[in-house]
Amino acid sequence: MKNPIIAIRPTIDGRRRGVRESLEDQTMDLAKAAGELISANLKYPDGKPVEVYVYPHTIGRAGEAAECDELLRTMNVAGELTVTSCWNYVTEVMNEDSLIQHAIWGFNGTERPGAVFLAAALAAYSQIGIPAFGIYGKDVQDADNTSVPDDVAKQILQFAQAALAVGTIRGKNYLQIGSQCMGIAGSVVNHDFVRSFLGMGVESVDMTELARRIELGIYDPEEFKLAREFMAKMNFGEDRNLPEDVISEEEAQAQLDFSTKMWLIARDLLDGNEKLADLGFEEEASGHNAIVGGFQGQRQWTDFYPNGDVMETMLNTSFDWTGPKQPHVFATENDHLNGITMLFNHLLTNRAQMFSDVRTYWSADAVEHATGVRLEGLGANGFLDLRNSGATTLDATGAHRDDEGNPTVKPWYEITQDDIDAAIAATTLYPSNKPYFRGGGFSTAFYTEGDLPVTMARINLVKGIGPVLQIAEGWTLAFDRKAMETIVERTDPTWPTTFFVPRLTGEGAFTSVYEVMNNWGANHGAIGYGHFGGQLITLASMLRIPVNMHNVETDRIFRPRYWSLMGTSEIESADYRACATLGPLYR
Repeated sequence: MKNPIIAIRPTIDGRRRGVRESLEDQTMDLAKAAGELISANLKYPDGKPVEVYVYPHTIGRAGEAAECDELLRTMNVAGELTVTSCWNYVTEVMNEDSLIQHAIWGFNGTERPGAVFLAAALAAYSQIGIPAFGIYGKDVQDADNTSVPDDVAKQILQFAQAALAVGTIRGKNYLQIGSQCMGIAGSVVNHDFVRSFLGMGVESVDMTELARRIELGIYDPEEFKLAREFMAKMNFGEDRNLPEDVISEEEAQAQLDFSTKMWLIARDLLDGNEKLADLGFEEEASGHNAIVGGFQGQRQWTDFYPNGDVMETMLNTSFDWTGPKQPHVFATENDHLNGITMLFNHLLTNRAQMFSDVRTYWSADAVEHATGVRLEGLGANGFLDLRNSGATTLDATGAHRDDEGNPTVKPWYEITQDDIDAAIAATTLYPSNKPYFRGGGFSTAFYTEGDLPVTMARINLVKGIGPVLQIAEGWTLAFDRKAMETIVERTDPTWPTTFFVPRLTGEGAFTSVYEVMNNWGANHGAIGYGHFGGQLITLASMLRIPVNMHNVETDRIFRPRYWSLMGTSEIESADYRACATLGPLYR
């Protein structure tokens, strides 16, 4: 499907015979500068530069606005940025499409009242119930200076990135393979939330579809051969099960065959695969138009068949046998709330995302008691152990390297072969824990590099409110390896290890690491590289999802002006009121 775009609408004072004519060049130059800023700095998740359409004429009266908006309706517009350096006839030039996102950049100059139009337009949008973002530079610019100031550029890019995320998920599907997993409420897919707040559909197939396609050979055999050769290059660890549960080498190879086929089949279910039609499976070739999915697994599948860890891990990883590739977003245990949060993270960063249990709070005292090592520095206040046998992308090793050789997680289109080799070298596949996974399979184990900036987030559903979002920015933690291994052995050494330290603010849930754990809304979290909590807050406001917990600095929070009309002293409460008053975007 064609990627969504950002549209730039240059608006102008409609008075002819001197006023409008004197502003034409300045207005168009500002619009072009905004468009160039977006296309030069933002990319789609597929790696292509974001497409921006700058309407080629200024808009000064209602008829001209109608012509522009009629044209935009033929395009896949996710958000429109109105640019002006002067007064406009407010309600005549506004775009009132409630299904796209709106922002206004009112040029801060003294010659003409761009800021006056900005204030009037934002008031009009609030009056009719369409939230719009206001962008206004702090410093006055000269009339002939049509560059984009840094503070303005930051807000334009934050608006555009979030609007594109909204536009990208609209019309796509969540695919659940199976249903509820082991009593987890998040794996009961809430159709109303998915449709009303996200504009998405829900597709569902039984887990037996995987077994059917494996048994009947409904996958590309050439791809399977290449994928299987790729998996054979992984590092395999010893079978740590009890002697009676240790599998033979022949059985291990058969299970790896099975797990690799699961990976390819799940991808085909999400995306479709035209090669299947050539093999005589026209119906299966079409896929489910799914931008995100999840696999139930436990227990009906994993008690009998190999687990889904290879499938989930490799779908979420930014490389395969072909080299770098755009990662899928795929949730363990069919936790659709965590999967959709992973999707948000991915669309805002273009990076692979990690699914994990938020498993244990370790205080510095508890670590010293268990290991004899006293944590200092970043870990002095303790950490959260993020550990789960599931969709923990191999990108989360932190084995990629930036230009200075520092650990990082790159967008897939920047990954090199050295990055791929390093991630594989840092990873070990172990035969799975038989008491947990009676059908066998493999689990992925690694230690995430320390000091990586990361953001952990999670959507929760609350009766009487709807969805709420929580956000915790922080860093990964690494310390004495033997001490880390002691902690890992207490849970499961065959699972991936990420230790997380949230940034503390001294307020609310961020008074201590313990309180972050104590206030986390569910057993899972979606974790991505970078501090992008501000972008998540902007995206949540577009989708009318209040944020109940975050540690993002105030100057990075960017919401529509409508929110400030709900109150300015208690911003969190105003967020709830705004979202409740507006209701879901697609109601």
